[in-house]
Amino acid sequence: MSLTNLFRKRHKTVCFTTPSHSQKFFITSKFQQFYKFDISETDTHNPQAALKISQEKASKIYGTKKTLFLTNGSTSGIIASVLACVNKGENVLIWDNSHQCHKNAVELAGANPIFYTLKKNVDWGIYNSITAIELEKYLSNKKIKAVIITSPSYEGVVSDINSIKKVCEKYGAYLIVDEAHGALYPFCEKLPQSAVNIADFTIQSLHKTAGGLNPTALLHTTTDLDVESALSKISTTSPSYALLMTIEKNINYLNSKKGRKKISELVENIQNLKKICKSVKFFEGDLTKILIKKENLTGYELSEKLYENGIEDEKTNEKSTMLICGLGTDKRMLNRLEKVLKKI
Repeated sequence: MSLTNLFRKRHKTVCFTTPSHSQKFFITSKFQQFYKFDISETDTHNPQAALKISQEKASKIYGTKKTLFLTNGSTSGIIASVLACVNKGENVLIWDNSHQCHKNAVELAGANPIFYTLKKNVDWGIYNSITAIELEKYLSNKKIKAVIITSPSYEGVVSDINSIKKVCEKYGAYLIVDEAHGALYPFCEKLPQSAVNIADFTIQSLHKTAGGLNPTALLHTTTDLDVESALSKISTTSPSYALLMTIEKNINYLNSKKGRKKISELVENIQNLKKICKSVKFFEGDLTKILIKKENLTGYELSEKLYENGIEDEKTNEKSTMLICGLGTDKRMLNRLEKVLKKI
């Protein structure tokens, strides 16, 4: 029984349970349908029946040992991964400019953060990826239990996960990949290779590019480590059933013929935009991150001109401006962007 079918069965039952709105009392009427799906909590720490089956199905789709549903964002997945494979006093290698949850995870595990630095691409104002050669310099000098890398970066810079994993294996270190911005990767060959079948732990945010609701995410693992117990230490015992159901639907859509076609069309539309617009320069990275710059304009000036013409970007630096694309980015939006870029 899927999570959706379980909801339908429960919806016909008179429930004297939490949540106390009983799917009938709507303080916020605009979210009436959402309330109806918000039934009594499902124990994500010890999943049984519908949730267990749904997560096992997801694991088969992704080709992992386990795929767990997260309703507290990728942050919870990063922390749980570290707690699952690192003991107190051990060393964890992290980027010195990474998302704050990386350092928080190490601290919560009672481990020691060892920081690596990345060179900056001065032409674009963004950080480069870490290479296997650079990584080995750190691993050969320190006893590292786990390595956390961010791939893709916010701006779409992708690391060579295969070579990085080989180096980690050489020195006996677990590899944790923050792939929050790469949830579409497993479903389109035109996008970079996903880490889900390579790294020991891969964390993806469904809400960033895959059309999911905030803060839905996934934790994938290729190990037999008890990551569920680690997750239970930091997660609520009352997860949102409505969010869990959207995760199931989200994955099923991404894996469907319709979903894969949608992703492929998005990529093709972005590729066409890059071919047509010669007035700006495009960064060659993850296609779902449109990173652009224009001669004689700073990134901030370009961002301001975009905004004046009805286009809001995601992130800007001195050199370039970045716009995130996802399942909600249709051809009409890209056509509008094309016109504005030509006008600028």
